Amino acid sequence: MLDNEHVLELVARAQQDDQQAKTVLLEENSPLIKSVIKRFTNKGIEYDDLYQLGCIGFLKAIKNFNAEFGVKFSTYVVPMVIGEIKRFLRDDGMVKVSRALKTLNMQINKYIDQFMKDNGRSPAIDEIACNFKLDPQDIIIAMDSAKMPISLYSPIEDDSDTLNLIDRIEADDDNGVKLLDNIVLKDLIVGLNERDKKIILMRYYFDKTQTQIAKELGISQVQVSRLENKILESFRTKLIN
Repeated sequence: MLDNEHVLELVARAQQDDQQAKTVLLEENSPLIKSVIKRFTNKGIEYDDLYQLGCIGFLKAIKNFNAEFGVKFSTYVVPMVIGEIKRFLRDDGMVKVSRALKTLNMQINKYIDQFMKDNGRSPAIDEIACNFKLDPQDIIIAMDSAKMPISLYSPIEDDSDTLNLIDRIEADDDNGVKLLDNIVLKDLIVGLNERDKKIILMRYYFDKTQTQIAKELGISQVQVSRLENKILESFRTKLIN
């Protein structure tokens, strides 16, 4: 294992296009990349392709890493690797959001903006559903479609319960995988303001619904949904850029 000082030296050299330094870093971090990608082995992508995607994310981590961030290089690598795989799943993978659903989502957003201008408040889901002559569940699905896929912790909702995307992915409960999750979540959440942290913690750590969160914060369920979308979108940007 390389010590932190040696790693930083290799990263600096790799950023100057030193191929040998890149090779050494990749070889040393190969177990870390493999630990990350095994979470995605049941998503219909060959393991070798997953590893290649992980390596692309790793090279992006080298390019964008800045020691002034105050984090270890290996910590920075994890969200970059996950982000590259998530980008592939979103843009090139098997899971697609239909054009009709995207169009409906845009129409809903326009309706919400106009409703707020006219009424001074956000519309309830039932009000949106009535306007579009659709079931409330269809409205929720359309609104959530804009953030798919973003995070392993993206919500999959129905009338009775709330599931997370991670609940649909087979997981190895070993400590290494849990550690990776904790690293990614900590890095993403640490920069949020207090209100956004509260929303994420209540939503994904305490399994509260958007309606429950809205009551606690004194805002509408639609506002919670839009704030959650904004937070998760910022997570997505940090993961893939």
